[in-house]
Amino acid sequence: MSYAGDLRAVVRHRDFRRLFATRLTSQAADGGFQAALASLFFFSPERQTSAGSVAAAFAVLLLPYSVVGPFAGVLLDRWRRRQILVVANLLRAAMVLGVAGLTFADVVGVPLYVAVLACLSVNRFFLAGLSAALPHVVTRSELVMANSVSTTTGTIVAITGGGIGFALKRLLGSGSTADAQVIVVAAVAYLLAARLAARMDKDLLGPDLADARPQTREAVRHVVRGLTDGARHVWSHRPAGHALAAIGAHRFFYGVSTISGILLFRSYFNDPDDVDAGLAGLAGAFAASGAGFLLAAVVTPVVTRRLGKQGWITLCFAFAAAAEAVYVVWLTEWLLFVGAFVVGVAAQGSKICVDTIVQESVEDAFRGRVFSFYDVIFNIAFVSAAAFGALALPADGYSPAVYATIAVGYAVTSATYALVTRRLRTRAPLPAATTTLRAR
Repeated sequence: MSYAGDLRAVVRHRDFRRLFATRLTSQAADGGFQAALASLFFFSPERQTSAGSVAAAFAVLLLPYSVVGPFAGVLLDRWRRRQILVVANLLRAAMVLGVAGLTFADVVGVPLYVAVLACLSVNRFFLAGLSAALPHVVTRSELVMANSVSTTTGTIVAITGGGIGFALKRLLGSGSTADAQVIVVAAVAYLLAARLAARMDKDLLGPDLADARPQTREAVRHVVRGLTDGARHVWSHRPAGHALAAIGAHRFFYGVSTISGILLFRSYFNDPDDVDAGLAGLAGAFAASGAGFLLAAVVTPVVTRRLGKQGWITLCFAFAAAAEAVYVVWLTEWLLFVGAFVVGVAAQGSKICVDTIVQESVEDAFRGRVFSFYDVIFNIAFVSAAAFGALALPADGYSPAVYATIAVGYAVTSATYALVTRRLRTRAPLPAATTTLRAR
């Protein structure tokens, strides 16, 4: 079924529409908030942006997803998820207003980083809560469609929110005051998302608690053990293990390319003092990438029916390698937009396939732990890319050697994944996972 068909199939459910509206409103606010952060951290005329400072900012942005994420699931299985969606958005609205106050007062350094870190940590609970709640608003047979529609549309809306934030920034002027005003608008959107979540019944989204369950303190102690068990399960289920290794490599190369792009728009294509031009270029690159995400959501179901999921992953990484290789010898702003689109298709297309392979090939009893392990891999790879970028990239972001490394890395990943999956297919078919999902 097409993306449009999937959307029509799931929006007929009233409760899905309410959960979906909550997601889209909140992720639009995320986009606006992050657009203001990009202006504040990467395009502020008062501070010199370097690869090291960009790496530090990304570490702050991704740390909650790597550290808080595995523990969020424990609490999501004990607290009413509808209440988590309401309270998380109220907390984020309050915290984001605090960030706006710090920004308006020109407070920088550790206080600002800590405030942003707190906001994004709460965001991790919200996103995990959305995923855990989804089986309660669609039938079992519609779950894959609902996941695809929710995550893809959420990403597009977040990018759109970023574009709106950028447009507001240009309308309101330059400087920290304009950034603070954009952040206030994001806080209002979080309040709206809380109001939308409150329209759902408080018990609608679960959890369906068992009579006997470990205490929260005990469950938290078991998180690390659970991640270890998830890693072992992945190792024993090679299709999932190979897919996670491939997506981890992609995430590293994608991260280096992203950091380079920020520096290019900041200092290579534009005068570092021309903040508006730099932000406009970065917004264009994110828009191109978002268009690639949307195209991937449309074409991936069609292509995988002909090539298979492993074949499409291999082809996606080959496309990415070709796009990055061009920059070794030729780099213009418009060419970077084209590359952002191609890599966007590759990124989203491969992720859709990897998610599906993991869902199909691991046992239901281990899925939560495996996806927590997946989450940690996904974000640590990006943080590692940030560290590599800090060491390897010049201040203006353009290094033919780094782009050659990215291109070769993608090509090697594509070829290696094709080889190991071909060998695996000759040995045994993809194992069918059991499921305990309850249809509603």
